[in-house]
Amino acid sequence: MSTCLLCEQPDETGGYLCPSCTRATVGRLNALPGLYDDLLPFLTPGSGGPAGRRSAAVSAPLPVSEMVLSLRGPGGVVGVVEDWLAAVRDARRMPPVLPAGSIETRLQAAVNGLVSHMPWISVSWPDAGTFAEEIRDLERAGVSVVDPADRSDRGTRLGACPAVDAGGVICGAILRHHPGAKVVACEWCGCTYPPATWPGLKTWMDHDARDETRNEMQEEVEPWQTAS
Repeated sequence: MSTCLLCEQPDETGGYLCPSCTRATVGRLNALPGLYDDLLPFLTPGSGGPAGRRSAAVSAPLPVSEMVLSLRGPGGVVGVVEDWLAAVRDARRMPPVLPAGSIETRLQAAVNGLVSHMPWISVSWPDAGTFAEEIRDLERAGVSVVDPADRSDRGTRLGACPAVDAGGVICGAILRHHPGAKVVACEWCGCTYPPATWPGLKTWMDHDARDETRNEMQEEVEPWQTAS
């Protein structure tokens, strides 16, 4: 009998990850390539993703969403997965694999590699808990941006997080309220909103939504005006 290093529940297999967390980690790994692709429309402010709503709240809109860029860049999703594959291969005394091809190709290859090692990871690797936790957090970070409609278990969608960092960049990740939760917490930047702040939070989101609507109307009217 042991304790799963991810869910911290008793595990009769005696390994480092219980069967449930092992299956969940494999599922998260396999979802990463598709999630990486889903982030692309959210990269450029004004392209139709949540970043389009955020750009109205800053004086000089960024050419790209820094949060999405960090996930899609070399040190983002692909970097994390490749680093973990390298760590696993090193722990198993296997030669390193040099990344090759596009980021999409590299990500899929790294995912396939880690999935193939999961039986060993779950039973024999002391770092399995840290690995599984980081893969879970990576998937959650991506989902907080793309917000697939089939993730209803993630709570009630409220809108984009209005937190601003020291550089004046608005977070913009999707905020959700989970049943029974006493605060709304951003899964990306970690900012929390207690009940006393919810009225102001809703006001900001409503203002942001109105700005988006006005921008869409202007985009429809301006071509007609130009043509006349």
